[in-house]
Amino acid sequence: MDSADKIRLVEELAEELEALRARGKTIVQCHGVFDLTHPGHIRHFRAARQHGDILVVTVTPDQFVNKGPGRPVFNERLRAESLAALADVDYVAVTRWPTAVEAIRLLRPHVYCKGPDYATEDPTGVLALEAEAVRDAGGRVAFTADLAFSSTALLNEFYGVYPEAARRWLADFKTRHTLDGILGGLEALTALRVLVVGEAILDEYHYCAPLGKSPKEAIVSVRHLREETFAGGALACANHVAGFCDQVDLVTCLGETDAREAFVREHLRPNVRVFSVPRPGSTIIKRRYVWEPFLVKMFEVAFFEDAPISPGAEAALIGFLHGVLRPYDVMMIVDYGHGLLTPPIVEALTTMPGPLAVNTQANSANLGYNVITKYPRADYVCLDEPEARLARQDRWGPIEALAEDVQRQLDAAALVVTRGHLGSLVCGEDGSRWEIPAFSREVVDRVGAGDAYFSLTAPCVAAGMPLDVVGFLGNAAGALAVKIVGNRTPVEPAALAAFVRALLK
Repeated sequence: MDSADKIRLVEELAEELEALRARGKTIVQCHGVFDLTHPGHIRHFRAARQHGDILVVTVTPDQFVNKGPGRPVFNERLRAESLAALADVDYVAVTRWPTAVEAIRLLRPHVYCKGPDYATEDPTGVLALEAEAVRDAGGRVAFTADLAFSSTALLNEFYGVYPEAARRWLADFKTRHTLDGILGGLEALTALRVLVVGEAILDEYHYCAPLGKSPKEAIVSVRHLREETFAGGALACANHVAGFCDQVDLVTCLGETDAREAFVREHLRPNVRVFSVPRPGSTIIKRRYVWEPFLVKMFEVAFFEDAPISPGAEAALIGFLHGVLRPYDVMMIVDYGHGLLTPPIVEALTTMPGPLAVNTQANSANLGYNVITKYPRADYVCLDEPEARLARQDRWGPIEALAEDVQRQLDAAALVVTRGHLGSLVCGEDGSRWEIPAFSREVVDRVGAGDAYFSLTAPCVAAGMPLDVVGFLGNAAGALAVKIVGNRTPVEPAALAAFVRALLK
């Protein structure tokens, strides 16, 4: 059969396999991304073919491939053509789903074959679902036992996915830490009891198409296409944390006239418990007008009363904090400077027992007024470089010296300065310094990347992870976050674990 004739639509393939099954043929299915066909794949298919008469290979479509920021993935048609050219492969189909479960139910293989790496671990939990689908179809799962080649490792090594500085840093990092140790540390975070305090923000993206300059005004008019709303601010932080920690309490503020409470609760993970106080006017909304094909933000309109919460709301929040029966494993303050974290609330938080992690953010509504030095202490501080410079009122000084000054002033055991494409600077109380490179060249949207970094690293610091590991995981989380539009989804533990594996192979 010509290789082009081997490629089928998955529904067409199901019909053809039914006829072959009726003739007594045994169907074997393999599934994967197969972004770089290599000797490991060839030997895997040859071994899989020994389990039956017909070997079918199904391929994950482009839209569901997440091999990590900066990773090249070949077009699904090219991947299918490469597989179809192999003599041991009888049929190839690109599926429409993120996993093989639906394709298994449709194709009903007698044997579903996976490589040797999957015989001992199921990092994402997907294999268990696929195995259940195989058993429901009357089949069984088999594992090949030949050599395991990693396309991730080959691409990282030979295709220059990461800048040379990042490759050198990762090579050195791997001499100090193991993959199992890092993933084990992430799994241990589930036991932490976490408090997140900060303003709830609803991020609206209004997608538009520019029409051109108005003939009568000095403005560019646009045509509205669609819109979506994300749970941002402290809501996004709580969602990030709740993927890694089982118990998360969120203290926030919602509008007294327009709370959007139903939306907020619907878009929080189930293990996030909310305590909210009213703020003047509506819940904070930041509406961005975006040119969709290129995700270019044209301008932003903010909807909120620029005022602190009322004395009554302040007293209620402090009462909640005083009523906490036992200390949290980590208290995370994400301060957007929109009136929730008043001086009495700051005092209440900084006098509570337990590790305190603080992130103060500079934005167009608070520039120069919301600096980290409003807090008398913090065990962990996370800032971006402009925020660190604002805190010290120093535009040009070396960032290492500024970080040291801030760390000393707050008596912080750990401080991080995130630096965008330059990576991050991680500082320990013993004078240790780690300059960790960025792990992504591709940026879809920067909104929420800092929140993702802080949300993952704060529990890691509280758990006592080595600070170079903290910075490594933070940069990995940030690299995943800049691939997500706004706060459409949080950084998922499975995605982070897969990316960590890719970086360390």
